[in-house]
Amino acid sequence: MNPTLHAARLGLSRGWIEFRQQLTSVQDMGFTVVSTVGLIVVLYFQRDAKLPGTDVSLAAATLPGLLGLLVPFNALMGAVGSLAVEREDGTLLRAKAMPQGMVGYLVGRIVMLSVSTAGSLVLMLVAGLFFVPGLLGVGPGGWLTVAWVALLGLLSSLPLGAVIGALATSPQAAAGLSMLTVGGLTAISGIFYPITALAGWLQALAHIFPLYWLGLGMRSALLPDAAAAAEIGGSWRPVETTLVLLAWAVAGLVLAPPILRRMARRESGSVMEERRQRAMQRVT
Repeated sequence: MNPTLHAARLGLSRGWIEFRQQLTSVQDMGFTVVSTVGLIVVLYFQRDAKLPGTDVSLAAATLPGLLGLLVPFNALMGAVGSLAVEREDGTLLRAKAMPQGMVGYLVGRIVMLSVSTAGSLVLMLVAGLFFVPGLLGVGPGGWLTVAWVALLGLLSSLPLGAVIGALATSPQAAAGLSMLTVGGLTAISGIFYPITALAGWLQALAHIFPLYWLGLGMRSALLPDAAAAAEIGGSWRPVETTLVLLAWAVAGLVLAPPILRRMARRESGSVMEERRQRAMQRVT
């Protein structure tokens, strides 16, 4: 069997096993559960409000943006956090010692975080059935759009998280860099308000990154067709959404493995021990 395919197959198995182990760990599930419940609480408080001058529920207008944000929030930040911690505890060093170990490691991370993020999305949608009027009226085409936008969002966010985690020098730096990335993109991507309210150059900048297109794709799936009038060009632009998210996914999957391999080549027992000693000094 091809060594790379064999490593990928082992990564698939490893990712599923790690997800099942995660379900039994309060610490591992804490971040995902708290972030998802926090977003559900937002829907709860908006359930009876209306957008000014319309009959559209505020919760209905907010839900697509929350779904679009949940994908990079859990996937990207989860990948960054896992990679940063596993550089410290020696997991990457062990993966490096195996043939095509970094391929298996990356596939395992993608599988585990994808399943975890998909679970959060399902919880959000189930909550939406109670708090968002009209969500039950979304047809099969809308749910199919939610599925493919989420899939492309995962494929574009997870490798990017791996790259950020590989470039960070410590778990603290990784956490700060990932929060800055997600927070900055959220501010300019029209997740919680129309992007047309921003300056033209900020709109152009937002179009480069996947978060804007994730939000747009989710809105196209869950909002009525008339709501497209509030979007740039008065259209949901499904072709552009697909192409941009696909481009980020391909770029991330191409760039992440060599960056991870380069980082892994620099890992050694002495380097890991040096980092551990510095961490202990910070604690004491």
